[in-house]
Amino acid sequence: MGDVTALSQSWYLAEPIRWILQKMPLAITMRAQWRLHLLLSRIIAIGTKRALKKGGYDVVFCAYSFHSLLNLHAPNGMQVVYTSDATPMIYKNSEIGAQFGSYLPLSRLIDPLILRAERKVFQNTDLLLWPTDWLKNAANTAYDLNPAQSKTVPWGANIADPKPEKTPLEISAKAPINLLLVGRDWWAKGGPIAYQTLMDLRDQGYDARLCVIGCEPPPDQCNSYITVHPNLDKSNPSERAIFEAAYRDAHFMVMASYESFGFAFCEASAFGLPSLCLRVGGVPIRDNVNGHALPIGTQAPDFANKISEYIAKSDAYRSLRITTRKEYEDVLNWDAWGKTVAQLLAQNRA
Repeated sequence: MGDVTALSQSWYLAEPIRWILQKMPLAITMRAQWRLHLLLSRIIAIGTKRALKKGGYDVVFCAYSFHSLLNLHAPNGMQVVYTSDATPMIYKNSEIGAQFGSYLPLSRLIDPLILRAERKVFQNTDLLLWPTDWLKNAANTAYDLNPAQSKTVPWGANIADPKPEKTPLEISAKAPINLLLVGRDWWAKGGPIAYQTLMDLRDQGYDARLCVIGCEPPPDQCNSYITVHPNLDKSNPSERAIFEAAYRDAHFMVMASYESFGFAFCEASAFGLPSLCLRVGGVPIRDNVNGHALPIGTQAPDFANKISEYIAKSDAYRSLRITTRKEYEDVLNWDAWGKTVAQLLAQNRA
């Protein structure tokens, strides 16, 4: 294991412009900063290269911030590696981007410049580590990439490894059916579909319950069958216990959200909790392995019917929980990611 150094976020000679941006409203800063970074990349890259040369590093690793690599010529022998669950142009032109729209409509005018910048950066990067096949395939096509440099390496759950279940949680028509939704935005995470799935299951005669963590449903989608935890601090032992119990006691995570990846699905797999979601973007859900990704446009009745199928086949549900946890152990954890990346770096250097 080598040492890791976080480089300065300074824009070097262009730093005063970054200072001004930091004083603007967050909504503007988030969208304008990286675009200005692209425009000023030749100036910023000079300072970045100087810092890399001084540090004598073997690898420069960049996550998300592709604009930090534009016009950066790394010192000889230094590998340049990049990872992200989306790129600006692939996101904007995908079903996910269409769902959320554009905050700055005029930004469409500079889309061709952004696409050229992306292509230049990615074609000159030694290793591109995409967490999903969805993104890798889209990137290979959009940027004309060499498959030898463009790889799928799934990301992992951002939680401490929970111990596996001693006995897989059972599902039965005679006991409560617990659903879970986790996220900071009820609407973006598919809350209305989770709510209606709950009500459809109850209409079918099941004692369905829904636990919501991280957001609050609107008043017309709240009732006595829903438990809400708007904020849970996982650094607080008592609140972390609530968080973990919600995952362990749930039978399905139901999140019909538009995701380019979705760490909550990795967390669910860590607890052996199958997920029901939409087949959109690169959600890390494999059908019949750690849940089911249903076609875009699927509504609550189909989610409810999928759950009722497993209620009727408890053995199949037990097997699904086992394969869900195994998917986490084999793929959706950061140790697996690190081992794969280390192998790719060694192969690339050789």
